[in-house]
Amino acid sequence: MEYTEGVRFDSLGLSPQIMRALLERNIEMSTPIQAGCIPPMLDWQDVTAKAPTGTGKTFAYGIPIVEHIDPDDESVQAVILAPTRELAIQITGELRDVASYKPGVRSVCLYGGQPIHKQIETLKKRPQIVVATPGRLADHLKRRTVKVETARTVVLDEADRMLDMGFIHDVTQLLDKMKNRKNLGLFSATISREVMDIAWVYQRDAVEITVREDEQNKPDIKQFRMEVSMNEKADAIAHILRETGFDRAMAFCNTKGSTERVTKFLQLQGINAECIHGDIPQKRREQVMERFRQGKLRVFVATDVAARGIDVDDVDIVFNCDVPDENQDYVHRIGRTGRAKRQGIAVTFVSDYPAKMRIDDIAAKTRNEIVPVRFGADGALEVIQN
Repeated sequence: MEYTEGVRFDSLGLSPQIMRALLERNIEMSTPIQAGCIPPMLDWQDVTAKAPTGTGKTFAYGIPIVEHIDPDDESVQAVILAPTRELAIQITGELRDVASYKPGVRSVCLYGGQPIHKQIETLKKRPQIVVATPGRLADHLKRRTVKVETARTVVLDEADRMLDMGFIHDVTQLLDKMKNRKNLGLFSATISREVMDIAWVYQRDAVEITVREDEQNKPDIKQFRMEVSMNEKADAIAHILRETGFDRAMAFCNTKGSTERVTKFLQLQGINAECIHGDIPQKRREQVMERFRQGKLRVFVATDVAARGIDVDDVDIVFNCDVPDENQDYVHRIGRTGRAKRQGIAVTFVSDYPAKMRIDDIAAKTRNEIVPVRFGADGALEVIQN
């Protein structure tokens, strides 16, 4: 079934504790995905939900999970799998917000890159909700530091990405261990062949929910392309930031070397910029992300893999220092801006003919208008007329 509108949370029969947590954050209306998923998941039905990024999927499954938790039962009652540590951390934070007025509901976040012994200590407190990346959860199961056989609800968040990243074997092994589950939720931006296979094998009579990227939830993003040489990208970013006065920018690069280079040149221009990529230790990556979330960092430079799962909803502008290799990566990158009913801006730098061919292909395949611009005589961006 397709959902295009949200409903009032007080119409969903939620407990006073959950309603109090929502109202404290001034949340009265659900998003379409929440309206579609919360009732069937409260009824322990399997759910397959296809919805764009940034539509409120965590609350869509998180609220039913927290409602179902028995605080007196210290066994694992719910398992949520996420493809990246960043997304796992974000999910755990949102679940703790939802459960803030339900004493005795405990959650743990398990991911690679953090000392496993610290996680083992948290597991000794008997959390009922386990949020994890598949690889790290498999590590804990081998060590017998966590038991998931008792889980009644299992959720795969960003299922398409998780399976694309090669986790299908880990995921199916984990699902095979959780035979006592009452419901399985698959949440995905796209329903790939692999997601359909998981649904066919592990779900029964699943409720299918689709939220299209319509005018209600489609970000309002002005998209531009600009021809600059390889060495002028940081200068162009600095110039645009001076012209606009924007305080929060994300810049995406295709390689680790490119992120380091762009960050260094921005810092030389006096701009507060830092980067993350796969070679930077996890603790350092988390510190950089937290600084950006707190508004202490003006430009956050990242590769696609390092940035997956980062949920920051008030970015003023996104720069594509390199044209991404995958169309879906372009959509994910620019989706960092234009959220929460605000207009966003995305600027893609094109430095050679292959990059020009790629951005033309992206514009055609994603049905986005990407307007060519340049710096005018007054320094402001001006549209290049054909």
